[in-house]
Amino acid sequence: MRKPTLDLPVSERKKMWFGPFIRSYLVVFVSYMVMYFIRKNFNIAQNDLISDYGMTMTQLGTIGLGFSITYGIGKTALNYWCDGKNSKNILPLGLLLSGFCMLGFGLVMGPSMGSFYMMIGLYALSGLFQSVGGSNSYSTITKWTSKKNRGTFLGMWNISHNIGGAGAAGVALFGANYFFDGNVAGMFIVPAIIAIVVAFIGFFMGSDSPEAYGLGTAEELFEEPVSEEDKAVSENKMSKLEIFKKYVLFNKVIWLLCFANVFLYVVRIGIDQWSTVYGYEVLGFDKETAISGFTMFETGALIGTCLWGFFSDLINGRRGLVACVALLGVIATLGFYQHADTIFAYQASLFALGFLVFGPQLLIGVAAVGFVPKQGIAVADGIKGTFAYLIGDSFAKLGLGLIADGTPIFGQTGWSGTFVALDTAAIICCSIMAVVAILEERKIHREKKEKKLAEANA
Repeated sequence: MRKPTLDLPVSERKKMWFGPFIRSYLVVFVSYMVMYFIRKNFNIAQNDLISDYGMTMTQLGTIGLGFSITYGIGKTALNYWCDGKNSKNILPLGLLLSGFCMLGFGLVMGPSMGSFYMMIGLYALSGLFQSVGGSNSYSTITKWTSKKNRGTFLGMWNISHNIGGAGAAGVALFGANYFFDGNVAGMFIVPAIIAIVVAFIGFFMGSDSPEAYGLGTAEELFEEPVSEEDKAVSENKMSKLEIFKKYVLFNKVIWLLCFANVFLYVVRIGIDQWSTVYGYEVLGFDKETAISGFTMFETGALIGTCLWGFFSDLINGRRGLVACVALLGVIATLGFYQHADTIFAYQASLFALGFLVFGPQLLIGVAAVGFVPKQGIAVADGIKGTFAYLIGDSFAKLGLGLIADGTPIFGQTGWSGTFVALDTAAIICCSIMAVVAILEERKIHREKKEKKLAEANA
């Protein structure tokens, strides 16, 4: 709900901005973090599901596939519905519904086929409800922040999924060991209850924009010009469908970012999924060292996620250019990772890859919100996620695995073929982001000219 702007000077309203902003920011940060408690707990529980219920790898894979499919579809379909609604409240709603699904998942688990089918259905539904998380976080933060600081705030928010993923194991094990005497059901029921409680609290904190508090828009508060996209939507009174067609479906920049995201996911998930196997089977490190490489990748990701958005803010929001710099670093570092012959080289290269890969991971999303009006942010972010999950994520998990096992894909086989695929994906992604950087530069120059004209006419 939008309130009339308070009859106060901008300087006074700006002083009132931080309190409601930080409450709204905490809602999307904590809600998205907790979503990972009830997403990654399935990965953590897999060995127990095998030993306790005799589940096969195929059954576990089928359950996981259900989540990926609904998550990918929901990223576009549900987020189209979400645009124009209170994006801050969408997040706890998705968390609440996903929490109930995972509570049911923990209660119906068993060795029977009936239990198996219910687990597929509930985990798939959970994926559908979680698909609104990232896009509506982007939408909420964009409505609250200035362009010059947006990359920093989105970068800080993006570490929520790193923290959630890292904390998921502890929460799941705590739930099983302290409340369920070690039973695997506790790995799902306790995190689900936490999610439900956090969701209820989130409904009553903050809102999706400063306008809900009578503070005016972020552009007014931070004395920035309204974007050409928002101006066009307002002047032409465009409907949701018209916004979707013009700024998403027929927006060449969004499609470039969609394809860039596909190739980036091949690199990111390809490293994330296979680093421990490569370190153990090919490089010859022991299992503990191989796992430590994965930890270093996640640690680098955590730091990189915080910093790359800030770097792009320092050069006036040139997200595409900064993403290209990071991707050139990825291309250079993949060779060191492939031929690492010491523990230090293995761990350092994976740390660097985590730091570098999560730059474009963040900046592709931040770049997208710069080319769409606020009413189209959720679906614009969602559609690139759909492509990434249904194509990039799937190829990184299945396609790279087949290549490593010796199945020729595009003439490549074995681990050397896997690295050819990773290098190629990184190069293509960098090339696409270079085109985005050029289009972004043109937009920045247009906006500067418009600002000067507005100041001259004032």
